[in-house]
Amino acid sequence: VQLVESGGGLVQAGGSLRLSCAASGSTFSISVMGWYRQAPGKQRELVAGISSDTGGTNYADSVKGRFTASRDNAKNTINLQMNSLKPEDTAVYYCNAVTAWGARYWGQGTQVTVSS
Repeated sequence: VQLVESGGGLVQAGGSLRLSCAASGSTFSISVMGWYRQAPGKQRELVAGISSDTGGTNYADSVKGRFTASRDNAKNTINLQMNSLKPEDTAVYYCNAVTAWGARYWGQGTQVTVSS
């Protein structure tokens, strides 16, 4: 499975960005996809997850009500709509996929910078 993110950038606080992640390869094996982020000096953390089967989602408390994850199974993509961005959302955002047998894959990451 290969994952390629796009859509990061620089935005002012209160603004919006939309991230996309395109999966290729053995996409039939993916059971869950999600977005993680890692800020400088901090551990990588889950931002949002979405089930490939049910479309069910879960979010970190810090982004609930502001971020929305969605999927397009036909295009093997997931998206992350980020609204009301805050400086503390600044991080490298990584797309993640987990297969039915537990293999985990990562994208290369995309930088999101929110200025105050």
